[in-house]
Amino acid sequence: MLGTGTMGQGIAQVVAGAGMEARLFDVDSAKVASAIKAIASVTQRVVEKGKLTESARSTLLANLVQTSSLEQACDGIDLCIEAIPERMELKISVLSEVLAKSPSGVIVGSNTSSLSITEIGTRLGIPGRTVGLHFFNPPPVMELLEIVRGVGTEESTLTRALELASALKKTPIVVNDSPGFATSRLGVALGCEAIRMLESGVASVEDIDRAMELGYRHPMGPLKLGDLVGLDVRLGILEHLHRELGEQFRPPSLLRQMVRAGRLGKKTGEGFYKWTADGVAIAPPRLKLPGLS
Repeated sequence: MLGTGTMGQGIAQVVAGAGMEARLFDVDSAKVASAIKAIASVTQRVVEKGKLTESARSTLLANLVQTSSLEQACDGIDLCIEAIPERMELKISVLSEVLAKSPSGVIVGSNTSSLSITEIGTRLGIPGRTVGLHFFNPPPVMELLEIVRGVGTEESTLTRALELASALKKTPIVVNDSPGFATSRLGVALGCEAIRMLESGVASVEDIDRAMELGYRHPMGPLKLGDLVGLDVRLGILEHLHRELGEQFRPPSLLRQMVRAGRLGKKTGEGFYKWTADGVAIAPPRLKLPGLS
């Protein structure tokens, strides 16, 4: 597991919980220890809720392996899942190092939510063994796994990805490589429009989210989901889709302002909502809409 941020932690927890060894690596070794500590804390709460046995938790934690070097992380692996920041050059640089230190048949699975799997595989020189493994936040809870087939992805790689989904008890969808795939493209389109509605005073943060939660049975509204994913991540995806697909994905000015101000959502404690230390979202007060008394 490359990267130990929110998604990296969650994916590692899912893999370890499925009985597989999950090796965690990050350029900052302190982040690996912090990630394992966070997983231990999260799973303890799951045990307290009666949704996981103490024995299963102990096994899960034993399957998490803290690695101090890329060589140790790559030794003998058959699959590398990366969840590092959404920058193509960074992914290519890190994954090139992984390939140099891994067995010859290793499969590369990228958790990218918008970057081209075809480009990643081609630039790495292993298009047949590169596949998108797009998990959803939080990975231990969300059932969906979006499997992205690049132009050169081999059938054997796709089969391995589907087998992994089954082992992780995820429901897969298979999509062809295209900007934003299926889920990010649909998700950011809804989120982008929700931000524009807030920007123009259509309704409050809480009421926009409630419209989708209660009217369309979404488990979480688009603004709260943006906070959870990270507004900087949302902005990066929109900028990429704007370049690739056109004006409908131009990022709203409000989103840019919030990212510049460091209001990135849950991870910074404030986005469209204020977030408490234990992860509770507090909606801002309803504002008087323009033209209304």
